[in-house]
Amino acid sequence: NLADLVLSLADNYSHIVASATTTGKNFMPRVAALLDVAQISEIIDVIDADTFKRPIYAGNAIATVKSLDSKKVITVRASSFDIASEQAPVAVTSVTGKGSVGLSEFVSEEQTESERPELTAAPVVISGGRGMQNGENFALLNGIADKLGAAIGASRAAVDAGFVPNDMQVGQTGKIVAPDLYIAVGISGAIQHLAGMKDSKVIVAINKDPDAPIFQVADYGLVADLFDVLPELESAL
Repeated sequence: NLADLVLSLADNYSHIVASATTTGKNFMPRVAALLDVAQISEIIDVIDADTFKRPIYAGNAIATVKSLDSKKVITVRASSFDIASEQAPVAVTSVTGKGSVGLSEFVSEEQTESERPELTAAPVVISGGRGMQNGENFALLNGIADKLGAAIGASRAAVDAGFVPNDMQVGQTGKIVAPDLYIAVGISGAIQHLAGMKDSKVIVAINKDPDAPIFQVADYGLVADLFDVLPELESAL
């Protein structure tokens, strides 16, 4: 339904843009296919109206891509762009859909409510991994997060193990974050996780394995047992 709505408006625009969120990734490829153009995914920089930069190979390389299509269908990695400060106001137009095409229907939406900041927008993120051992131990992050005003994330290993829900997942197949401070606790640092957080301005890693890959991207690393460190860190804050 959403793709058809965008398609009905496409004649009026040269660029069709959405955030590279779960929703954007869901309907934009269909829009591109119906327009018979190549989608340009997860851009992190705009060179000109036809040329963009996007990460490939889990962020290990940056591809500069140029599209000759008359219409550009683009998803944007929002964490790669600074918040717009002063700019000219842009007109916002409300539109209504043509109705259901019968393939799917909206049933309901349940928002996860939290007093903490949203994961992709938080200036500080503290994430736990497989080293947390179980979901109950994630409570050890709560006090630190409260004192730092931080959001709490998790690695895919922690999500797959059932420790926490998947809306907390940071990584290539989760949420991409780039906070001022990222604290990785008990996370080994698989390439898929690094792809989701390595643009953070300061990275702190706590892991008892001195050879954990997370230390290769960390600005500060502490080789220690997280169960000893976390209570000390909270009391020090």
